Amino acid sequence: MLISVNHDTCVASGNCGRIAPAVFANRLEDDGFVRLLDESPPESEWPAVRRAARLCPSATIGIERDGS
Repeated sequence: MLISVNHDTCVASGNCGRIAPAVFANRLEDDGFVRLLDESPPESEWPAVRRAARLCPSATIGIERDGS
């Protein structure tokens, strides 16, 4: 799985950081906007990443290579 984020569309909802905290962070020093922690997470994180992408209100998260 290869993940990307579009910082131009992020609305800082924080869903991704709550759903997949090993992969995404929404830190106060970034005004709550997404920071990608792992662009190629282990398979154990894939379900959470997919859910975060589905629930992102601005479609900021892209899954470029799903692997499954």
